[in-house]
Amino acid sequence: MIKNCMLLLAFIFVSQSITAQKNISVEDIYKGEFRTEGLQSLASLNNGTEYLVLNYNSDRTQTIDKYSYLTGEKTATLVNSADINLPISNYILSSDEKQMMIISESNQIFRRSTYDKVHILDLETNRLTSLSDEFVRSPSFSPDGEKVAYVFENDIYYKDLTTEALIQVTTDGVTNKLINGVTDWVYEEEFAFVKAYEWSPNSEQIAFISFDESDVPEFSMDIYGKDLYQYPEVFKYPKAGEKNAIVALHQFTLATGTRQEVSLGRNEEFYIARINYSPNGKLAAQLLNRHQDVLNFFYVEPDGMSKIAFTETDMAYVDVTDDLTFLSDGSFLWTSEKDNWRHIYLYDADGKEKRQITKGNWDVTSYYGYDDKSKRVYFQSTEDGSINRSIYSISLKGKKKKKLSSQTGTNSASFSKNFTYYINTFSSATTPPVYTLNNAKDGTSVREIKNNNNLQLKLNDYIVAQKEFSTININGNDLNMWTMKPQDFDPNKTYPLFMTQYSGPGSQSVANSWYGANDFWYSMLANQGYIVVCIDGRGTGFKGADFKKVTQKELGKYEVEDQIAAAKKLGAMNYIDASRVGIWGWSYGGFMSSNCLLKGNDTFSMAIAVAPVTNWRFYDSIYTERYMTTPQENASGYDENSPINHVDKLKGKYLLVHGSADDNVHVQNTMRMVEALVQANKQFEWAIYPDKNHGIYGGNTRIHLYNKMTNFIKENL
Repeated sequence: MIKNCMLLLAFIFVSQSITAQKNISVEDIYKGEFRTEGLQSLASLNNGTEYLVLNYNSDRTQTIDKYSYLTGEKTATLVNSADINLPISNYILSSDEKQMMIISESNQIFRRSTYDKVHILDLETNRLTSLSDEFVRSPSFSPDGEKVAYVFENDIYYKDLTTEALIQVTTDGVTNKLINGVTDWVYEEEFAFVKAYEWSPNSEQIAFISFDESDVPEFSMDIYGKDLYQYPEVFKYPKAGEKNAIVALHQFTLATGTRQEVSLGRNEEFYIARINYSPNGKLAAQLLNRHQDVLNFFYVEPDGMSKIAFTETDMAYVDVTDDLTFLSDGSFLWTSEKDNWRHIYLYDADGKEKRQITKGNWDVTSYYGYDDKSKRVYFQSTEDGSINRSIYSISLKGKKKKKLSSQTGTNSASFSKNFTYYINTFSSATTPPVYTLNNAKDGTSVREIKNNNNLQLKLNDYIVAQKEFSTININGNDLNMWTMKPQDFDPNKTYPLFMTQYSGPGSQSVANSWYGANDFWYSMLANQGYIVVCIDGRGTGFKGADFKKVTQKELGKYEVEDQIAAAKKLGAMNYIDASRVGIWGWSYGGFMSSNCLLKGNDTFSMAIAVAPVTNWRFYDSIYTERYMTTPQENASGYDENSPINHVDKLKGKYLLVHGSADDNVHVQNTMRMVEALVQANKQFEWAIYPDKNHGIYGGNTRIHLYNKMTNFIKENL
């Protein structure tokens, strides 16, 4: 039945060219006309047969409902926002499932961090209590479910839910000076975590990282708002080569109320990229040197003694991931690119490698976990081609691998706690997300949970350009590419070429997955007479570490060479007008589009750069130095590939866009680029969106921005 449904959907998509009535508009896209339906905040319960979903109901209430994996039937409503007189924006369940954190309000700080208003609901008595009168950060239950820790004003606290006693763990936190228990800006952005503390398995200790930001330079952004005077938002931001926060690892013992700094024996700058407890109570800490090419995996005993369990090195850099699972005997699973591809390895409890579990010229792209009962490891990989994702399981001995997913495209899995079932999310370039329940043993589909058939039917009213996947041989490499053509494409005519890319290290833009908002924009442009192409050049991901890391110390060199060479090769095709080739990108993609227009001024006639890095000296330490080392060590690498140093080469049409409150890629990048262009006497267009961050959104902002870019393309390409 499901297979037949997929065939029907594919037929509907292909036949759209016959039945479609109108082209897509920017307003359609960015008002959410083509938004897909999904599953909200799904969490498996301990029994492995039921899961929770946060539902937003038509009567404007929110409910946390329990469902049967097997039947999909709702078995109970645990919480109704109307009953507790609180909105529910998120929830966190204690490990014993007796307590639940209700997050009623959240205020965004940076990309991943929020201030949260939190209440605790006792699910056995239905008693609701406030965790704090204040908005707090990163709350978490202790493993025994009897306490909740959180961070407030840079200090760690925990509340005993039995006695309601509130204990302050640290007292030295000061804004823009010292942080305890949550990460600073650069760790949050580049190491992708915020909660920098962990409960020990026995709930008797809290390990945490402190960040001494005293010597980190400050960055200031003016916030214009609606008041008479603007005001500055000031925060610590270490740019490449500048001073980082000094980090330290601590353990706090609840019984004695004592805090102890862990001696890590380091005499050089380092990062603490992850901390995790093993089941036996040992704390594992992953430390990187500043160059990020040496990772030391430390074990820390409850008494604070530490030692290095193993060390991983790389000629370029070691990627930090969350792919670490401790087994009951203290051994652990870990992923590494040491053989040029990311694979799963088993280490013993002392940190000695026992075996490589997965092997092949493909990457493990997600590690889902380990089932102790079946002794099997579950993962997602690129075995069906680098633009696809499939689900597999394999024995702990690296044998008897099973493919669990059945369709070619992008499959991702959410497993039940006991690995009986998993919910598979499948999409492709022709199929919007379909959610199915599958048996984890062999991948067989049990039932369909949700689909997006209504979206497919809606798309019958629109002209939707299809992605044609292929490869293009550039500079000795077969690069992944997709192409969109007008519905009435005629190979005997000539068309302008519009290229889109991101191109950042390890990224992927060419993927066999459902359309995002920008894909619908590209479809709109294609059906207005443009050939739209996306190419993943050298430096992007999922073609091996050597392919990804070739750009080391020279960001923007090989990536730009590939886009320019691809534009020339495509421009030589009979149906492409080589005098009308444009390129655009956002963030790293904006850095790239700027460089392509300048360095490839005989190839590209126009470019749009949104929120671009224009000089790597302006960007943060962790990201930039991972790929470039420091400016002091690699001045030529920084300067030769930064667009700001090539403004004299500008010939084509250039649109430069930035948000004034971009805490990530600072508007400084655009302001300095503007000044360089002015002094080079080059004409260009630019736009600043007041108080908008790196995403440049809110209200009609996206509609305004994409209409501006659409008009620029029509006028100049």
